[in-house]
Amino acid sequence: MRRRLFGVLACVMALSLVGACAKSGGTGTTPPTTATTGPTTATTSGTSGTSGTSGTSGTSGTSGTPIPKATTLQAGVLTVGSCLDYKPFEYKDSKGNLTGFDVEITEEIAKRMGLSKVNWIKANFDTIFTALATGQKFDAVAAASTITPQRSQIVDFSDPYYNARQSLTINKDKTPDIKTTDDLKSGDTVGVQKGTTGKDWATTNLEPKGIQVRTYTTITDAFTDLEAGRLTGIINDEPSSIGETEDRPSLDVVEPIDTGEHYGIAINPKNPTLKPAIDAALAALIADGTYKQLFTKYFPTLPLPPEFAPKS
Repeated sequence: MRRRLFGVLACVMALSLVGACAKSGGTGTTPPTTATTGPTTATTSGTSGTSGTSGTSGTSGTSGTPIPKATTLQAGVLTVGSCLDYKPFEYKDSKGNLTGFDVEITEEIAKRMGLSKVNWIKANFDTIFTALATGQKFDAVAAASTITPQRSQIVDFSDPYYNARQSLTINKDKTPDIKTTDDLKSGDTVGVQKGTTGKDWATTNLEPKGIQVRTYTTITDAFTDLEAGRLTGIINDEPSSIGETEDRPSLDVVEPIDTGEHYGIAINPKNPTLKPAIDAALAALIADGTYKQLFTKYFPTLPLPPEFAPKS
């Protein structure tokens, strides 16, 4: 992207990023480790390319602009790491099928690159970027990940594909008077996900006021604790919080927090062929209106940002 990435392994040993899935990720430090993987779920799209490389990029969108060729770890397959439990970006539906905004965007990109499928690998967000930086674990990470200067030192990022805000969620049955973070007081406890920019924001803006910040590996556990009254609030990405509260009637997202964040697909820094192909495929699906259709599907109450509007 816009940084030097050879010398990455040296950076990885000295620099690390704590991430937390889905979500805008944080800027803390963790030792380089390989992300923990679980069962993989492959989805089929597009046509496979020649052996050892991704498909000979087809054309996409109304303009017919060709997608540059890109090599991948496995011929014809885009291997993608993600948390797979961050609604509405990546999650299992009631039938156990993997779905979500990140999932559909990534699979559409892979299709336009001429790849036969996406192999999704479940990983812990707090180690997912260091795992990607080794160049051996994933081709990319699609996990509602905020593009940050710290992360950009060790991995590549695609062009932005989503404008993100943080938010405050409260339990309206237990603390109905809390409407903004200004209503939180010393001794209150807010939940955040490990390694996210939500955690960074809470640590910077709330801890100095005596508000305790409790970290969770998965944000769903934080929402469970908020329901039970073990937390006063949660700082988390707004669309994720909206998705979590849909089936939790006692919880309410009361305040959006604009932090100027943008999500990007994190890319293997050791493979210079991937970013141009992914960016071209992303631009094509924005231009022909595919992005708008998916955005409206997963975020029906949010306005489409003008930069993601169809070009035709």
